[in-house]
Amino acid sequence: MAQIEQSDKGKKKKGAQKKMPIHVDFTPMVDMNMLLITFFMLCTTMLKSQTLKIVLPTNEKVQKENKQQASSDKAITLLLDTERDDNGNPKVDADGKMKNVIYYYMGQPQLDDAGNPLPNQLQTEAFLGNEDNVQRGIRKILYDRNTKVLAEIAKLKEQWRNKEFSSDKDENQRLYDEAAAKVRNQEDLDWPIVMIKATPQASWESVISALDEMSISEISHYQLENLNHVDSLMLNLKP
Repeated sequence: MAQIEQSDKGKKKKGAQKKMPIHVDFTPMVDMNMLLITFFMLCTTMLKSQTLKIVLPTNEKVQKENKQQASSDKAITLLLDTERDDNGNPKVDADGKMKNVIYYYMGQPQLDDAGNPLPNQLQTEAFLGNEDNVQRGIRKILYDRNTKVLAEIAKLKEQWRNKEFSSDKDENQRLYDEAAAKVRNQEDLDWPIVMIKATPQASWESVISALDEMSISEISHYQLENLNHVDSLMLNLKP
């Protein structure tokens, strides 16, 4: 609290203005501030950090005797490439986007008697977004091969939105994630296995876009691999 102290020390001239020193005690103010800080710390709810959720590929091992069957029945191989100019710089379209190209084929490559791939096996697509909720580009190819899983995931998402798993937000999300993971690995839903391979000319943007498509299409069985000799020969024979 403030105090006014009067001092009669020393002789003062007649008519001189009296000076009264003021002393302010800040101790109660400091105590009040500490109490307020303690109150707000105890009553404040800390925000949880928001992170990007990424669906990682499954770590389940494929049995050796079933590997060939899985490759031929479910496999989709994506060969990523980027068009470049004579200086090695990526070409861009009218909208300023990189010209990333996706060459793909289903199952195992068809080889002749000499072990060389037959021509015209590769098909070409691009990274395109939805238009009026209709899939385009490579996304449509992946959607068409994963329709059963997507239908089951859609049902789970509706239950998640309605909080049918749990009224608690965190528990609702956890139970949804567990149920969705089981659906993605359910054998009778005939999910695809995607092999992603990048050419030396491919940009990082094309690789990241391919991983985004895996998440959007609810595909958890995919793998990043290097180009092999057959893949290189097929690229040389592309139409």
